[in-house]
Amino acid sequence: MYYYQSVKDDSEVVGKLNDLAERYPTRGFDNYYGKIRNQDLIWNRKRVLRIYREMDLKMRRKRKRRLPSRIKKSLEVPTKLNATWSIDFMSDALINGRRFRVLNVIDDWNREALINEAYFSIPAERLVSALQRLIIERGKPEVIRVDNGPEFLSKIFVNFCEQRKIIIQYIQPGKPAQNAYIERFNRTFREDILDAFLFKSLIEVNAISYEWQVDYNTNHPHKSLNGMSPYQFKTLMNEENSSSKIFKAKMNDSNESALQNSPELLNQVQESFEEKIII
Repeated sequence: MYYYQSVKDDSEVVGKLNDLAERYPTRGFDNYYGKIRNQDLIWNRKRVLRIYREMDLKMRRKRKRRLPSRIKKSLEVPTKLNATWSIDFMSDALINGRRFRVLNVIDDWNREALINEAYFSIPAERLVSALQRLIIERGKPEVIRVDNGPEFLSKIFVNFCEQRKIIIQYIQPGKPAQNAYIERFNRTFREDILDAFLFKSLIEVNAISYEWQVDYNTNHPHKSLNGMSPYQFKTLMNEENSSSKIFKAKMNDSNESALQNSPELLNQVQESFEEKIII
């Protein structure tokens, strides 16, 4: 004798419950079932509850903190001072084994080292305090490029940048090459300082780091800057900008005098201007 046996296919319900549990891990069955009905999925409540219990969803899942999706952006060369700063942290230890961290900040335009300071810990408050001092001395940047560390994700840092209208450019997780300027700087700093000395105290770390920073900005040649140091490149660009402004001012003066000495040329300029207005 043959008996009919129904085949239960609950895969669609399982998939929907898994999706809801991932998106809303702190909610319960009633909330999930309400969302299911609002999506016009007419599944029997007892059936959904049975599957919910079989999946042990009544046991709260540990919520995993997710980062928002980061947009990949090409590493562009800034065209002026304070256009983009790059920030990163490094870590090392004193001879007694106590760990410390180093805050590194550079200007991407001329690769100038702006901050190289060591602390036993660098919470967001200390990071913001260091940036505030730097902004008072140098002016604020337009963009700050950082990774996805907790200090850069904190509300303190985000609010600090929003209040000053500074754009935070986060790199994609696991893609340090997107912050290549500071990564290359970190390598030089580790080779010259962290791997070259044994430190007894933070005072010693900061003293040696500051001396190195001055020498780096003054004498370190960069291939990307045609062999010039950060200070040499900045000085050259400032001189060229000053010369350009003087040249433009002289050209404007000469053009004005030419118009005044030539009534015909002045009439032509006025006529072309009136034609543009009519158009």
